Amino acid sequence: MLQLDISGRPQAWISPREAAVLYASDAVAWTLGSTFHVMRGGYQRTTGLQSRIDVHPIVAVRGSVPSRAWRQAPALSNPKLFARDRNICAYCGGHFHADELTREHIVPVSRGGVDSWMNCITACRTCNGFKGNRLPEEMNLALLYLPYVPSLHEDMILRGRRIVSDQMDFLLASVPRSSRLHG
Repeated sequence: MLQLDISGRPQAWISPREAAVLYASDAVAWTLGSTFHVMRGGYQRTTGLQSRIDVHPIVAVRGSVPSRAWRQAPALSNPKLFARDRNICAYCGGHFHADELTREHIVPVSRGGVDSWMNCITACRTCNGFKGNRLPEEMNLALLYLPYVPSLHEDMILRGRRIVSDQMDFLLASVPRSSRLHG
């Protein structure tokens, strides 16, 4: 389940059980999407009815503090970097399996480059080895695409979870049209 703050900003991916606790404690302000999961509990003595919680794929939490994560750059990891770059080498343009890819620093760390979204791209092992600790222009290499810092909504997609269509539609609606995630 995708948990949002009251203003609709993503906060976290939560389990159906965690979502059920939010429903049961009346902490859900609003939901989006069709019922995704049904949780059943015990039977009431007086009515004989079984308790039931319909969990939606997107829940906004009442009383939660608006997320500050949208103001910060998301954490950089190889899986998210490769997903941002769609598993395409920025030098040769080949599409590779994650096992054949590397995190490539445009300005090598050994030459003062930093490990950041704006200095890292996806490269195949061959191209990364060819470039070594040199700048792309020193090796006559041109970037086929430019790096960028993913937004909070993009970061939620890049985390590699199994995202249902209601969640993906919600997240993609706030992803810039220029993002490679739309391709």
